[in-house]
Amino acid sequence: MESKTDNTAINADTVIDAGLFKPSSEMSSRREHIVRIHHSAFYDGWIRLRKNKAAVGGCAVLVIITLLAVFGPFFTHFTYFDTDYTARLMPPGSAHILGTDIFGRDLWARLWYGTRISLLIGFSAAFINLFIGVTYGSVSAVFGGNVDNVMQRIIELLVGIPSLVILILMMVVLTPGIWTIIIALSVTGWVNMARLVRASILRLKTQEFVLAARLLGTPTHKIILRHLVPNTISVIVIQTMFSIPAAIFSEAFLSFIGLGITEPKASLGVLINVGYGALRTSPNLLIFPSIVIVLIMIGFCILGDGLRDAFDPRMRQ
Repeated sequence: MESKTDNTAINADTVIDAGLFKPSSEMSSRREHIVRIHHSAFYDGWIRLRKNKAAVGGCAVLVIITLLAVFGPFFTHFTYFDTDYTARLMPPGSAHILGTDIFGRDLWARLWYGTRISLLIGFSAAFINLFIGVTYGSVSAVFGGNVDNVMQRIIELLVGIPSLVILILMMVVLTPGIWTIIIALSVTGWVNMARLVRASILRLKTQEFVLAARLLGTPTHKIILRHLVPNTISVIVIQTMFSIPAAIFSEAFLSFIGLGITEPKASLGVLINVGYGALRTSPNLLIFPSIVIVLIMIGFCILGDGLRDAFDPRMRQ
């Protein structure tokens, strides 16, 4: 028996009015809603860094010390080399804010001038090491093969020689001075940067975006500059933050043992050396430079730790 056809059934040939179907405004708004604003990895790291109070405090200390190193000597009418033998070993007072040294020179002017020299050496050596290390590590990782083998053997040779021995030998052979110390610190200081950059680029060179750039005929140097190095910026920034205090401490050590900056110029190492000789009579000569170099070391270390936590991919949510 045949069943009766429902009168409401729709024939296949029936034309349906499109006006009967209208998109829901609620569904449209949901479809166009942006769940999360996309930020670059560097911007996300900067946001996390600002939430790290210790890192922000360390950065503030470094900024204050840098400003004092630049503008501090202008707050006194004495220069770092003016001598007054009638005012030898004066304690801190109104005439001399931090007192005077064994030659009657104003410690305030010498302290911030010496801090300026130490920061100049630290930043200059760090940026030279950054340039050499990033270039060397990138070329070694990208070309690979025999080129990488030869370049890595050179690094192993430099690592096998103690850096302190190289520093002392260069300071003995060359004329002591600011640029001599910078060159001496840059001889082997770039090795760690080169190793870290090479390791990062070895992980990146097989990624799809690098392979796509190669298929499009992008030159090797543009692949390094536009694709590989920008994606290793976190490693570069963190290593640079740790290399600056290392260079400052090395300069202070060389100046303390008499192989760095020479009188009448000043650096933190020179001031500590002079203060050590007059520790019993005028401890302020040792205390104030020591406080400054300790604050610099702690500030860079805390900032470096904060940068490492901020740019660590495992910390991303």
